[in-house]
Amino acid sequence: MKRTRLALALVLACAVVSAHAADRDVSKVNGGIHVEDGERYGSLDTVNGGIHIGANARVASAETVNGGIEVGESTQTGNLETVNGGIQVDEHVTITGGVSTVNGGIFVGRGGKVGGTVETVNGAIGLVGTEVSGGIDTVNGDITVGVGSHVHGGIKVEKPGTSWMPIHIGKHTPPRIIIGPNAIVDGPLVFEREVKLYVHSSARIGSVTGATAVRFSGAQPPQD
Repeated sequence: MKRTRLALALVLACAVVSAHAADRDVSKVNGGIHVEDGERYGSLDTVNGGIHIGANARVASAETVNGGIEVGESTQTGNLETVNGGIQVDEHVTITGGVSTVNGGIFVGRGGKVGGTVETVNGAIGLVGTEVSGGIDTVNGDITVGVGSHVHGGIKVEKPGTSWMPIHIGKHTPPRIIIGPNAIVDGPLVFEREVKLYVHSSARIGSVTGATAVRFSGAQPPQD
């Protein structure tokens, strides 16, 4: 009986290894990548094209240069990275790594979990009921830590660098940083440039450097 159980355990272990080995990588220069619902892949990599990942899928990572990334609900993935494009993440998605863009916004839907940092240079960041372990970092983007979200690593808005600072036409508007109802930011909030900081009366935040928090109690913060 013991030998039978051992043999069965070895067969199951080999099956698991084979399943993971079958998670194939996809790499392109031109063209998008599409992952159907429930499929499993390794690394997804393209230069000129978007990446769409269906619901309930499993992906090791997704990276593009010129294109957006879309992730369906209840999917598990590693790092999500793009240079010129936005990242849109549906509900109940687990991201074991970070989420980053240079020129593009990031949105993570309700029930999301991000194991790393959420960061942009030129793009807004929006979270709804999302847990972020590594904090939030941006330069020129608005940030909304929406209702019920929990950011463990703090928030940092960096001072723009002259080598890549975008050209502004007309009046310059400081980034809006909104900490919504029942949201929590455990770490420090550090602002190296002018921002408008709005914190809901039910939210909890860490220390603030470089800005003065304006408290609000309604569903939406005051308009500038």
